Amino acid sequence: MFTPKYPPQDTAPAPTIPAPYAPTSTPIPSAPASNRPMVQLTPGSMLTLAAGGGALVLVLGAVLVSMLLAVAITAASVAVCAVTVRSILKSDRR
Repeated sequence: MFTPKYPPQDTAPAPTIPAPYAPTSTPIPSAPASNRPMVQLTPGSMLTLAAGGGALVLVLGAVLVSMLLAVAITAASVAVCAVTVRSILKSDRR
């Protein structure tokens, strides 16, 4: 019951590996030409991409920092409210 069950051994023949740097008699076919249009980046377009990426990083950073600041301000205000309520309740008991 607790013995492992292994799959059957593979019976495929081992692949033959040719000797390295062996001369071959058949030419190696080249890759077919692509019909897709190529995108060529000019210095102006690269500058535009870099400026756009930099602006995106700055905007994303500003949004994240503002969210963190909102959470910090909310936590501080909740802490002040908790201390105030605790003080009021403590003074009522006396």
